[in-house]
Amino acid sequence: MLVLAIESSCDETAAAVIENGRKIHSSVVASQIELHAQYGGIVPEVASREHLRAIIPVIKQALEQASCSIDDLEAIAATRGPGLAGALLVGYNTGKAIALSKSLPFLGVNHLEGHVRANWLMEEPEPLFPALALVVSGGHTDLVFMKSENEYERLGGTLDDAAGEAFDKVGRLLGLPFPGGPAIAKEALSGKASSLKLPRAWLPGTADFSFSGLKTAALHSVRKETWSPTEIAWEFQESVVDVLSGKVANIANDLSAREVLIAGGVASNQRLREELRSRVSVPVRIPPPSLCTDNAAMIGAAASPRLSRGERTPLNVDIFSTNDWSVV
Repeated sequence: MLVLAIESSCDETAAAVIENGRKIHSSVVASQIELHAQYGGIVPEVASREHLRAIIPVIKQALEQASCSIDDLEAIAATRGPGLAGALLVGYNTGKAIALSKSLPFLGVNHLEGHVRANWLMEEPEPLFPALALVVSGGHTDLVFMKSENEYERLGGTLDDAAGEAFDKVGRLLGLPFPGGPAIAKEALSGKASSLKLPRAWLPGTADFSFSGLKTAALHSVRKETWSPTEIAWEFQESVVDVLSGKVANIANDLSAREVLIAGGVASNQRLREELRSRVSVPVRIPPPSLCTDNAAMIGAAASPRLSRGERTPLNVDIFSTNDWSVV
């Protein structure tokens, strides 16, 4: 099955052509990072307008790279949510319009399932089950237990800031460029342990996370002017990585998971990758950075098996913007 997938949940306009949920024929991403950097964060209305400008050129480029036309496609998929409502509407409605005009099956895809399914796009055997999946990005930090390929049970998630959101906000406190995740990781490379000790919110007995207190502690550390931005960046990253990797390792062991799947933009963080592979006792699967950040290939990977099972999204069904795993 050859699927055209579209992703526009936040600040990347993306399209991809995916075969059978595993093979990438093309993957095109038009990023808005430079545009939003001047504001220090994503401006939803600006993002929506940029999606409108980019969506058709991006789809055309994806088809050209895949050496196919719309007439070669067998289905259309688009991110239905969660995300920024205005941004989602652009990609989702474009996908519905193409499907309607060509009488093709259409499927709205949960953005979070897409991140998890990016693990199916690597040239490796399919994941082993049961598996524990960590979705960690700018807007989400969720732990999900997968008994099988199509069963998702949300165990817990962030009670306040997502990990990526905390990175962005602390990066801004340190005067680093947007987005904060890559900037803090780069700054921390030249850092080392110091007298600064930031908190770890372990929330024992739960699968939940909290980074708000850590963010506040980082703010107080900046105001004290006792430590350099490099020292604060290093310790902040260590705190986030410590909690994420430690909690994943413990819960994977408790649930007898056979594999751990990591997904989302923060999964690009090299320090997090190292610690997860060091602490977790079962294989840890992490997509390459290009498949961790928002892209349409992951949406095609999530859509293909569902389309093959006959699932369809009626064209009168709208987007959703909440973090709702029940929609998967």
